[in-house]
Amino acid sequence: MTNQKTKRRLAKDKAMMWTVCVLAILTALPLFAILAEVLVRGFDQLSWSFFTEPTPSAYKAMKAIENGLPIPGGIANGIVGTMIMLGMAAAAAIPTGIMCGAWLAENQRNRFAQVVSYLTDLLQGTPSVIGIVTYIWVVVPMKGYSAIAGSVALFIMMLPLIIRSTEETLKILPVSLKESALALGAGRARAMLKVQLPAALGGIFTGVLLATSRVIGETAPLMFTALGCSFMRYEIDKPISAVPLLIWEFFNDPNLQELIWGASLFLLLFVLTLNLTAKYIAKKWKQ
Repeated sequence: MTNQKTKRRLAKDKAMMWTVCVLAILTALPLFAILAEVLVRGFDQLSWSFFTEPTPSAYKAMKAIENGLPIPGGIANGIVGTMIMLGMAAAAAIPTGIMCGAWLAENQRNRFAQVVSYLTDLLQGTPSVIGIVTYIWVVVPMKGYSAIAGSVALFIMMLPLIIRSTEETLKILPVSLKESALALGAGRARAMLKVQLPAALGGIFTGVLLATSRVIGETAPLMFTALGCSFMRYEIDKPISAVPLLIWEFFNDPNLQELIWGASLFLLLFVLTLNLTAKYIAKKWKQ
């Protein structure tokens, strides 16, 4: 009787294991299909000129297609715009998010801190609304689209991820770190700045990288704020391009649709690099 029960349990375990494996494969198939399609169709477009030249006009692209030539130009204007807006957003979001996360970790029982923590979670899932709000807050008062407005939208999107990663990392630190600093005469602020934050640096940096990879592919908020630009621009008070915006523009222009694959592959590789770096840092930090 006991052997029959054991065999039945083992059979159920194997059946469950195979079910999970089959479902995992079915879940991963669409992802691998998309990755393969982007890689195959976008790899041939990757070249030096693709990264250093701005987007061609529809007329140039049409003439190149008629003559059987590769479409000239590239996505340099989108790369420049993405880096400018991402840099400004990160410069504001990283210190603000770390300070806010540290405050939430130190005041877990505070009612106001609990409300802020809830709003932080709520803010993570509303990218389109953030674009509209930023349009009202920044674009309308400035009377025009700009890199500043785009960076504000990215800042609002990055902030909750950095806050949450900082808060959770500080929560799992040994209490003895803080107690030792306080026992040596340091105040709470000094203990946080000199002991707790340096100890949590690996987890915080991982959160920053994940926040960056999260917002770099956003299109909707930038449509309401940065608008886009067909040439390389460095002025932050004027409309500026970004790689996600270029992908949307390529999709709407039949003459430029072929460039979608190269731009998508660049964005995919960039996000993949950031995520792998974050995982590597998280692994080293745990060790």
